[in-house]
Amino acid sequence: MREYLQRLANRESFTEDEMQVAVQRILQDDQISDSEIAAFLVALKTKGETVNEIAGLVNAIRNNTVGFTRKFQHVIDNCGTGGDNSSSFNVSTTSAFVIAGSGIPIAKHGNRSISSKTGSADVLEQLGIELSIPIQSSEELLEEVGIAFLFAPYVHPRLKKVMKVRRELQIPTIFNLIGPLTNPVELETQLLGIYRRDYLEIFAEVLKKLGRKRAIVINGAGHLDEASLAGENHIVLLENNEFKKMTLHPEEVGLSCYPNEAIKGGDSKMNAEILLRVLKGEKGAFRDTVLLNSGLAIYTSGIVNEFSEGIKKAEESIDSGAAYEKLQKLVERTSKLKREVI
Repeated sequence: MREYLQRLANRESFTEDEMQVAVQRILQDDQISDSEIAAFLVALKTKGETVNEIAGLVNAIRNNTVGFTRKFQHVIDNCGTGGDNSSSFNVSTTSAFVIAGSGIPIAKHGNRSISSKTGSADVLEQLGIELSIPIQSSEELLEEVGIAFLFAPYVHPRLKKVMKVRRELQIPTIFNLIGPLTNPVELETQLLGIYRRDYLEIFAEVLKKLGRKRAIVINGAGHLDEASLAGENHIVLLENNEFKKMTLHPEEVGLSCYPNEAIKGGDSKMNAEILLRVLKGEKGAFRDTVLLNSGLAIYTSGIVNEFSEGIKKAEESIDSGAAYEKLQKLVERTSKLKREVI
């Protein structure tokens, strides 16, 4: 590690392969101390992470995941980075059921709360969804139900010591941003929300390196890590190996404006209640935020040609009951799988 730390201290950047080797050592060598890992993360942050370094880091993590054995086509993820300090309800988790209800398989990657009050795993448990199921069972869920939740600690067991250091540091590092990139499914499409607007193009380039055919990286109004109804949302679209920068205002797609304070959530119980109210058709800021984010994901998947068409499909998913039905099926199937494991 001394060589890696010295190079970072000299503000030298690694190639993608060099970063992959360095992170591989961190994940697999028990002799590397917590202080060395902390120094590596802080030095990398201080220097500034390059596209190649982020891609190498992510590939090293994915090479050490509990991976899927089956190949899935047209699967999407809509995970955000977190870290926007907005205290919003679980927008992407709620949207995942709407996306699945529109007929798009979704492999939702997520974790418990780290920087926010309530993580996706906390809310899903509150809804009765079992998280402690084998990865093979997640493959079955994705195939049969059209939605699976991939609980990060089960998928990435080797990251345990890095996560310990990350919590102790109490400052954001690259690990606060890369969660959505480490999904073990070979995704062709992805909607990725990020709270740092200066990283939009960087993460779009990383997604291209990771093999995404089509993707959107979005920073919402007020620097949310998801699309916001509060004003202009900044977007980078990856399509046909090219990048397109654009903005999207909710009024352009027929949605009303609301301040970000209107979508504040609370603990896991409160956020689960909000999720249920949205899926059961309640109107207002929560629903419209989900429509905007689900519509963007549906557009990203490529089954519609306009953002507004994606939002219309999201409305149909909720109003037909299809989104709520996906939730019910996931609760039933994961409960059954849990009993089978026991």
